[in-house]
Amino acid sequence: MPERRSRADAARNREAVLAAADALFARSESPADITMADVASEAGVGKGTLFRAFGDRAGLLRALYEARLEPVREAVEAGPPPLGPAAPPQDRVPALLDAVLCFKLDNRRLALALEEGGSSSPYQAEHYERWHTLLEALLEQIPSLTNTAFTAHALLAATRADLVEHLAGEERIPRETLRKQCADFAARVLASRYLEEPSAEK
Repeated sequence: MPERRSRADAARNREAVLAAADALFARSESPADITMADVASEAGVGKGTLFRAFGDRAGLLRALYEARLEPVREAVEAGPPPLGPAAPPQDRVPALLDAVLCFKLDNRRLALALEEGGSSSPYQAEHYERWHTLLEALLEQIPSLTNTAFTAHALLAATRADLVEHLAGEERIPRETLRKQCADFAARVLASRYLEEPSAEK
């Protein structure tokens, strides 16, 4: 019984910490300045609880990011077209980019803090590798496309958190305009002749 109560307390503390961190990043104008002490104070727990549960600030950011990303991941893995697995790749690629873009727009401060404050390259992050792997696999299913690994990187570059923050925050481009621009970019990339195999003719 004490062990079960301990696990339940740990689960409640984890949820409280994630909720507190979520609220802090949502209202902060400078997410890089949010510390583990700030989160602990907001959640009403000791700093030691945070470090035991998440390891460090980057670990907390990753856990919060993954929790917020779960609905998108479920839609990609088991949802209806055009985002779900039943859709053809020509439809699924732009739908996936739109989903990632909308997630970044809805979680601008958190996404920016994670991509800027991580201890390693953002391209090595689990969520980035997941999207890149899926995009590359979809691109490989489209006849005539080559350089699929690079093309997947190029498409995802349009949804980088710092770019999204610049466009939505500093340039104040409306959400629907950004979505249309991203969709148009994806369509042009998928239709580009330069992605075809080079001709063998001299």
